[in-house]
Amino acid sequence: MPRVIRLLAATGIAGILLAGSAVSPAVAAPTPQPPTYDRTSAAEARRVDRVPTPKLDWYACYDYAECTTVRLPLDYDNPKGATTEVALLRVKARDQQHKIGSLFLNPGGPGGSGTSIALAAPYFLGDDLLDRFDVVGVDPRGIEASDNIRCFRTVREQTRAYAGLNVAFPWTKAEEKAYVAASKAVGTACSTTGKPLTGAASTAEVARDMDVLRRAVGDQKLSYLGFSYGTALGQYYANMFPDRFRALVVDGVLNPNAWVGQGPARNQLQETRLRSADGAYRALHEILVRCGKVGAEQCALAAGGDPLAGYDTVAKRLRKKPAVIDDPEYGSFTVSYADFVGATLNALYDPYGWQSVVDITMQLLAVTDPATGKAAAATARRALAARAAQARQQRGYDFPYDNGLETFLTVDCTDAYHPRNADAWPALTAREDQRAPYFGRAWAWGTAPCARGTWTVRDEDAYPGPFNRTTAAPVLVVGNYWDPATSYQGAVSSAALLPNSRLLSSDSWGHTAYGTSTCVTGKIDAYLLTGKPPAKGARCVGDAQPFQEDPPTGRVAASKSELARAGAPGRGEPKRLPPVSTPRPAVGTLTVR
Repeated sequence: MPRVIRLLAATGIAGILLAGSAVSPAVAAPTPQPPTYDRTSAAEARRVDRVPTPKLDWYACYDYAECTTVRLPLDYDNPKGATTEVALLRVKARDQQHKIGSLFLNPGGPGGSGTSIALAAPYFLGDDLLDRFDVVGVDPRGIEASDNIRCFRTVREQTRAYAGLNVAFPWTKAEEKAYVAASKAVGTACSTTGKPLTGAASTAEVARDMDVLRRAVGDQKLSYLGFSYGTALGQYYANMFPDRFRALVVDGVLNPNAWVGQGPARNQLQETRLRSADGAYRALHEILVRCGKVGAEQCALAAGGDPLAGYDTVAKRLRKKPAVIDDPEYGSFTVSYADFVGATLNALYDPYGWQSVVDITMQLLAVTDPATGKAAAATARRALAARAAQARQQRGYDFPYDNGLETFLTVDCTDAYHPRNADAWPALTAREDQRAPYFGRAWAWGTAPCARGTWTVRDEDAYPGPFNRTTAAPVLVVGNYWDPATSYQGAVSSAALLPNSRLLSSDSWGHTAYGTSTCVTGKIDAYLLTGKPPAKGARCVGDAQPFQEDPPTGRVAASKSELARAGAPGRGEPKRLPPVSTPRPAVGTLTVR
């Protein structure tokens, strides 16, 4: 809008007179106009506001927390119809007298447990937040302690259907064929046996649940901190209920338009839109470049020449022939190319994962080279076998029913558009590798069960956008340059979508930024406490940088029972990283979580 027109719109006739001539003081100044912002639509307000405020019957649980469950409408268009049970957990504010309200957390996924991250909050949230907020976690519908999505009647049926999915990603033609067949079986099961919950658990439904529960905990406006996929949930809420939050932070950001797929992009792979693999490759490339710069004294991989060439050598050898690792203590393991890439991707989620990248690459260089000396090869084999054995112990088998994959797929396949035929995935994922070496396939294969011709169950009330609402309060969008799962560009483009948002950038490593940088953590905490975002253009430095000797922080990864046994840490105790749930986590022989 030209400056003159803006002036006319803002000041009217009185403004023109004041600008052009001396005017008597008796002339009244223009009445200040309230800021303009979008409001919750009549349709969304009708859906959630006619649901009676649930009465939360909290009870003591897990040593220092409180738990409860509520029943919410399965379909908000029919609030008196079928319901689904949703679980909540809260850790009460230390200073109840000066409490601001409740801070809702979501760890990502989709499929991550909100109750688990809330219980872990005293281990990673800033003490000022713990003083002033009741920390509330909700297990989204279908997940963990809420009514569970189940796409199969028995564990036996599920295990047989999943058989082709037991690779980090398919590489050989046989693996691709098996993966496609398994994807079709899972998609069909979730579209039939999984109903009705698989057709009523989109991100929009969870956002509606959160608005009703905001009211239930007594908050006039929502305060929210979401990580990874939790950033999609946060952006859905901000756009569906743009006048109903006081502070909203999204950290490790998925662009919601790319998540859903708009226009011609609806026929693309979701990875083609999100570009997660680009972030992973960028992070790996930078680690290997820095390794070469610091030299062999600080990065042993540089002793053998160019670290980039060393990593690619391992990849080429494993593409040609998997490595068989025999160890008298740990047993026998086969390490494939996909295992190597999956282990690398897993390591990149950690701010200190560069060390694992270097170690795994060196060990596999040794065991795949016939010229390696016996002693060096034996040492490498022992290290790889120990890592693989630890990963094998952490993988779940059969009982009880594990619906982790089904919860992820239910949200993603229902929210987003995907190509129609699962048979197209081999060719489409190969193209992703051309754009983002190593990681294109690793990221793209995870959505194969979402093929529209197979995954036919839909949520008629899913929210497709728009995602550019002008919100009443500012949204804080946080992105780190070296995120291997939610590319930094996702944060940049999401901030550009939301007119009343502020982008906070950091050169942190790992997935999400909270806790990886004292600067980032401080600015997020200050915004949540005051509602005032950081200055425009704010940039932070990550506390952990490759090849600098800093003690590892580590994520809070303990189970609820382990956290309860340990008890809540006191004020001033060292913090750890939040237990974020990784979107489409890679699995493989060497992947250790």
